[in-house]
Amino acid sequence: MDIRSHTLDRIRRFFSGGLDLVEFAGLLIIAFATTVAICQEAATMIVARKVALADLLLMFLYLEVLAMIGQYFRSGHVPVRYPLYIAMVALARYLILDLKDLTELRVITTAGAILLITLAVLAIRYGHVKFPYREDHASEDRPYVRE
Repeated sequence: MDIRSHTLDRIRRFFSGGLDLVEFAGLLIIAFATTVAICQEAATMIVARKVALADLLLMFLYLEVLAMIGQYFRSGHVPVRYPLYIAMVALARYLILDLKDLTELRVITTAGAILLITLAVLAIRYGHVKFPYREDHASEDRPYVRE
């Protein structure tokens, strides 16, 4: 290994570690902000002394975000299906809450989008079961670093 490639390798490791730290801090901020949002929503329901479907769907979205962050901290990566789940719930919430104001075409396209996302999740799950990833044993030593 020559001096140039050794120096470049050291620079890559330095910046990779710095980016990992920023990513970790960003995830902690998102987790904290999501937790605050859950508490605010719960307080709003308590003050109103009423729980609406919109409130429950919003809380479910918050929990999905926290689950996605938890999955990242456990495994070092986020499966693509987690954001897809969040998108499906967000579209369903939009459809349920704004149904009175939506045109027929908007209802059909929103339902179609949910169906397409559902099919994408099924395809991803099928692909994962049928064509599993090889386990990378090197990443087990550093679970929070993407390889």
